[in-house]
Amino acid sequence: MLPGTRYLLFACLLGLLPVRVATAGEISLIVDTQAATLTVLEGDQVVQTFDNIAIGRFGTTRYKKMGDNRTPLGTYRIGWITRNSRYHRFMGIDYPDVKTASRALFDGTIDFSLWERVRRDAAAGRTPSQKTPLGGYLGIHGIGEGDIEVHRQFNWTNGCVALTNAQIDQLAEWVQVGTEVEIR
Repeated sequence: MLPGTRYLLFACLLGLLPVRVATAGEISLIVDTQAATLTVLEGDQVVQTFDNIAIGRFGTTRYKKMGDNRTPLGTYRIGWITRNSRYHRFMGIDYPDVKTASRALFDGTIDFSLWERVRRDAAAGRTPSQKTPLGGYLGIHGIGEGDIEVHRQFNWTNGCVALTNAQIDQLAEWVQVGTEVEIR
């Protein structure tokens, strides 16, 4: 590869990403990993905030890899909802997204064929493959039959965002497939 070509490719890949702005009445979520809160917004108005959320046991990262037990930072969408799961309810996010896959292609973590699959899935509005070197099956969920005291005291997930079962039931009233989730 010619010098600088890799950087040019990376810049081009990132240029494929659309920029979105929430419109009035549209529900979106902000996960503040430092404050340990999940906030529901309707347009730009706060309608509910959930405190004492848990994240990945090893914190957050911009460069998540399978098995690292970290929560990925970024903006995603709810890709599917499982109403009865091991964790009470599960709202899966569309991770890995094109931006994450582009970074991983650039640093050699994934190959072009996987990047292309993620890009095609995103363009078609489909949830990307969940079995990648970048991890998958990430989302927002309850604690199921887990210990509420562990939840209150520790970040305990494998990379997901966890709320109590009561909180996830309340959140379910606001969330649908396609809801935007910003994890910061």
